[in-house]
Amino acid sequence: MNQYKKVAFYTLGCKLNFSETSTIARDFEKAGYAKVGFDDTPDIFVVNTCSVTENADKKCRQIVKKAKRINPQSFVALIGCFAQLKPKEISEIPGVDIVLGANEKFNIVEHIENFDGSEKVIENTNIKQVKEFVPAFSIGDRTRSFLKIQDGCDYFCTFCTIPLARGKSRNASIEQTVKEAKKIADTSEVKEIVLTGVNIGDFGQGGDENFYKLIKELDQLENIERIRISSIEPNLLSDEIISFCLKESRLFVPHFHIPLQSGSNKLLKKMRRKYLRELFADRISTIKKLDSRTCIGVDVIVGFPGENDEDFLETLEFLKDLDISYLHVFTYSERANTGALKLGNSVPMHVRKERSKQLHILSDKKKRAFYEKNIGAKVPVLFENENNEGVMYGFSDNYVKVKTSFNQSLKNTTKMMELTEIDKDGIFKCKLL
Repeated sequence: MNQYKKVAFYTLGCKLNFSETSTIARDFEKAGYAKVGFDDTPDIFVVNTCSVTENADKKCRQIVKKAKRINPQSFVALIGCFAQLKPKEISEIPGVDIVLGANEKFNIVEHIENFDGSEKVIENTNIKQVKEFVPAFSIGDRTRSFLKIQDGCDYFCTFCTIPLARGKSRNASIEQTVKEAKKIADTSEVKEIVLTGVNIGDFGQGGDENFYKLIKELDQLENIERIRISSIEPNLLSDEIISFCLKESRLFVPHFHIPLQSGSNKLLKKMRRKYLRELFADRISTIKKLDSRTCIGVDVIVGFPGENDEDFLETLEFLKDLDISYLHVFTYSERANTGALKLGNSVPMHVRKERSKQLHILSDKKKRAFYEKNIGAKVPVLFENENNEGVMYGFSDNYVKVKTSFNQSLKNTTKMMELTEIDKDGIFKCKLL
């Protein structure tokens, strides 16, 4: 396989996938391959797949077709969650040469260089046997880095395939995790680290080490200006974590993303979640009492089996009353081998879409209200590197998106800015202080 020297990557799904793709790309570069763009006629295409939603499956097929149009002679490798869940199905996509599951993807260079072309390769360890934690982080293409601190999940929510795709909850030690973070801080120009994983609040799995102890150690990092928590389960978001992030830490920013999934206790139980709506409301209240300017994002699923009009309205009214900043709305899609399939009472797709539309409207209103509370605020903004037709963008510590005229000296820097007005696209204009 040494004749293949140019490799391109396409990542579907979450921040965790992005961190792993970036790490795998660095392995290719160490082996002498040139990382190029997807449209630069690569010899090898690596697609890191996702299977959280039905659309992710379809997108995977579209990307393979695009790759073969760009270079019909190319070698196509599919890795990641869909590759773990449905290896045979994914191997039958026309143009695919190799499929590597959860464990094997980190040895992809070796697999490709040993490929003899005689037949497709499918390497897929039984997920119950996958116990190794492989560190990963993204670097090189953003002002921020996604640092993988945890993998897998022990929760088995009835709508979710992730435990089947990634295995049991696991992580490295706090010492090793801090070493990975220091690599980012000491070898790159990254200013912000985003902690990512499947269920990061479960770090330590109840042993002597835990997420709270980890963030206290990470808070001592030098050469990093911010640390952001990507997403954390409400039952694992303790008072001490909230208090530390909002009142005691040097680096952690006032921003939490907390999955709710439903405002109906009946549905939360059917989803096999680890909390009820009362605990969720308490977490939001605790955060806002400590720091009212904190940004809070919330995940919600619409159309879960058995969700009737009353259940949906209960969720809608619950969210209306919460002091939150935006929603990530997911339309439920049936996933093989999940508990939800046994529940029956499927919600018609047109009803799911209508409920999704209503929550998207609510999210827009919540975000607008949150932004309006920030008019006139003086906040630290980390600016991106890109020049977008004379405009550059950035984010405040509390996750307000801002824009200003492109200024070379502002690239990848944190500056105190006054938020002046919200433009027609819902982005803040600002001025340098």
